[in-house]
Amino acid sequence: MKWSLKIGTFAGIGVYFHWTFALLIGWIFTVHLTSGKTVLEAVAGVGFILALFLCVLLHEFGHALTAKRYGVKTRDITLLPIGGIARLERIPEKPMQEFWVAVAGPAVNVVIAGLLFLVLLALNGANRLLEVQWGQGRFLAQLMWINLFIVAFNLLPAFPMDGGRVLRSLLAIRMGRRRATGIAANIGQMMAIMFGIIGFFINPFLIFIAIVVYLGAQAEAAQVEMQSALDGLRVRDAMMTRFRTLGARDPLEKAVHELLAGSQQDFPVLNDGDLVGVLRREDLVKALADGRREWMAGDVMCRECGPVNELDVLTTALEEMSRNQRATAPVLGADGRIVGLLTVENIGELVMVNASLDRALSEQV
Repeated sequence: MKWSLKIGTFAGIGVYFHWTFALLIGWIFTVHLTSGKTVLEAVAGVGFILALFLCVLLHEFGHALTAKRYGVKTRDITLLPIGGIARLERIPEKPMQEFWVAVAGPAVNVVIAGLLFLVLLALNGANRLLEVQWGQGRFLAQLMWINLFIVAFNLLPAFPMDGGRVLRSLLAIRMGRRRATGIAANIGQMMAIMFGIIGFFINPFLIFIAIVVYLGAQAEAAQVEMQSALDGLRVRDAMMTRFRTLGARDPLEKAVHELLAGSQQDFPVLNDGDLVGVLRREDLVKALADGRREWMAGDVMCRECGPVNELDVLTTALEEMSRNQRATAPVLGADGRIVGLLTVENIGELVMVNASLDRALSEQV
């Protein structure tokens, strides 16, 4: 995620703080001071927030490590003021796998709360735990109650929150992933509207959460619709067959001419007919901005932008492109020569055309 600071790598997963997290820390510190608290108490308040977000981080690792058991990697985990985000490369296709990945995060918070309860029981007994009020009381007791709140809040059936994913996985067992996603997304958006309404009267922070939930449900529903529309298709069904290529020794000036002459943004780079890389628009623009107009395409191209095969399953190729954050992939034929260009934009157009044809067919029937 952009504007994030990496704080380390754990279990092979990069962990980041988003810059807005620093604003939260500053705000907490300032609120304590302006309310008459001492500097030591303000530091303690910040320490509590850091302890809370450590619990949030462990929550996200619950998702990530469970997904790893099913062969799903996690790109990174980012901490924001509203919580954490574990970016999985994909959501497990099997409903029960998604179920266990979804419940793993809240389960971590249950374990944390249980351990804190045992510690408090050993120190003070259970009779004083209910005396802790919101924003007051002992450090460990308050942390225990907030972990239980995290469990309860995350298990609300507001897709794409954990509870919404649990709901979708259970629905998908009987009605399939596409229909289950539609129902879970509708419920999630209705709950987001409820969050927004409640936020106007109780806590404006809920409005922000409502926006995130509403847009997240909408985006994931659209993604599942796209995957369903692409089922059974191969790369050759969606690839561009009219495209331009560049030679590895072509000057960037030629690339600029080709970019301005048509709608193509990324160009396969060939050397004696063999694919050696892709010159992406962002790399071209950066080179020009750095004053490298006389350089050649081979000097600036992306060498890691590997090709796909025309007979590859389209959804698999799209997942690979998404995982590597690539908008374009050259397509090779059976003889190893480039035969097309696969772009995210072209895949979207294919989905749009097929949806229009299906709609027209259903109207005729």
